[in-house]
Amino acid sequence: MALFRDSGKESDEKPQEARSTTPAPVATPRNPASASAEKDSVIGTGLHFEGSISGKGSLRVAGRFTGDVDVQGTLTVETGAHLNGSVKAETVIIAGEMEGNIEAVKHVELREAAVLHGDLSAASLTVAAGSRMRGQVSFGWDDPAKAKRPEAGSSSPTSTATSTKNEASQPSTTSDKL
Repeated sequence: MALFRDSGKESDEKPQEARSTTPAPVATPRNPASASAEKDSVIGTGLHFEGSISGKGSLRVAGRFTGDVDVQGTLTVETGAHLNGSVKAETVIIAGEMEGNIEAVKHVELREAAVLHGDLSAASLTVAAGSRMRGQVSFGWDDPAKAKRPEAGSSSPTSTATSTKNEASQPSTTSDKL
């Protein structure tokens, strides 16, 4: 194929490539703190980790973890994974198996294959059909710490008022107190 100039003469010169008027993309520096918040820390399938984990960010457990978790983010225990320890996180998603207590600031989700042996306290709770749990549950409170039930043998405001009322209605003698 022949190329022609305006003068009509044949030329072996290559035509100039079309230049784009769009500026080239400029690399935007990323904030290291936001970059770490975007990624999960992972305990992979086939790994067994023992210890405790705490800090900002999210954690995914796909293997086995023994120890306590305290994260300011989301904890996810994947299908086939096992976690043995107490958990405190903003959001907890269980699809595998967990033994220990959960305290979530915002939400707990028990997925279809989830197995939880322990107490659960959260502002909100989602339970899928097929999930199993053995323990006490408290949800729907603004502060999960307020949702905890009093320990056996301790007095609560209700039981204190009741026992005060019962003591006042029955006369006491010194032989009753011995």
